[in-house]
Amino acid sequence: MATKRDYYEILGVAKTATADEIKKAYRQKAIQYHPDKNPGDKEAEEKFKEAAEAYEVLSDPQKRQKYDQFGHAGINDMGGAGDFSVNDIFSMFGDIFGGNNPFESFFGGGGTRSGAQRRVRRGTDLRIKVALTLEEIATGVEKKVKVKKYVPCSHCHGVGSADGSKGDTCPTCKGAGFIVSSHRGIFGMMQTRQECPTCHGEGTIIKNKCPYCAGEGIEKQDEVITIQIPAGVMEGMQITVQGKGNAAPHGGVNGDLLVLIEEKEHPQLIRDNNNLVFNLLLDLPTAVLGGSVTVPTLDGEAKINIAQGTQPGKVFRLRGKGIKSLDAYGRAVPVGDLIVHVGVYIPESLDKDEKKLFETLKNSPHIVPGNKDKGSFFQNLFQ
Repeated sequence: MATKRDYYEILGVAKTATADEIKKAYRQKAIQYHPDKNPGDKEAEEKFKEAAEAYEVLSDPQKRQKYDQFGHAGINDMGGAGDFSVNDIFSMFGDIFGGNNPFESFFGGGGTRSGAQRRVRRGTDLRIKVALTLEEIATGVEKKVKVKKYVPCSHCHGVGSADGSKGDTCPTCKGAGFIVSSHRGIFGMMQTRQECPTCHGEGTIIKNKCPYCAGEGIEKQDEVITIQIPAGVMEGMQITVQGKGNAAPHGGVNGDLLVLIEEKEHPQLIRDNNNLVFNLLLDLPTAVLGGSVTVPTLDGEAKINIAQGTQPGKVFRLRGKGIKSLDAYGRAVPVGDLIVHVGVYIPESLDKDEKKLFETLKNSPHIVPGNKDKGSFFQNLFQ
């Protein structure tokens, strides 16, 4: 049995959300996934039902209290939210939208229950890639991108007709967008509904077509789109900008713009989830004598004090110098750390004087490692 999703996550609200915030969130989800807006889309229908179930629980103070305390088990003990059909959901909409048929004003027609809904076309989605630096990922950024996409025809304003009319009523379906046929089956008379083959579900036919778009109501143009990218995104993550995809023929619903995130390689820092890693290579005198060094961060430089006798493999952790992460609601939450791994540079070649200096130190008791020193080195290396 599939695990139920969290009701707050379904509606995209926090657990501290007020009743008005829950109502507003549900209203948006109901419009977004309504079957009349997404004809034939089973996934949208399931999300429509899912949102209704979440609202049915969270809008009831008693059920919400039980859910907050015991989760889905608490709701089941109260009789459950039950399985919803699309038709059952309409009984819940009166207090949100007003009236008995709330979607009539949104989608035109009688809604799903009446069966008289015309087809609403949807434009196709667009997919683009956006490459970001680690600095942009750390703070979030606004990007403007130019895309070539279908937009409403500038001559007919998306209608598709040369004279600006919305077309004539389809003579085949009488404007319904579908035709109903009856036939006798083993259980008696059966009725089936099919998309009208003449108007393809739109209910109207354009006779005097716009010559610039051939009656489709769309044309290709360049458009500059502003994308708000939150802090903490990662390579391969996808952001959806609703309604910024291709326009649909004859004034339908726009598709979405799907933005795939790419990370540019940083010249010095390596990303490890929300942490950043820097490999610090110390010169031998500083490792031996100690001193102060600077390391790069995403907002400048930070100073690190190197103790005398610092060993290769030593790790420094700079709290809060990493990258934010995104929670389930797309919000940036506390940052990671900058982890500095210490290495020591061993020169590959020496001049005569340098070589003589090391020769004099070769047999010094403080230069030759003992068993205790070896253990300390490996402890640092694998900590």
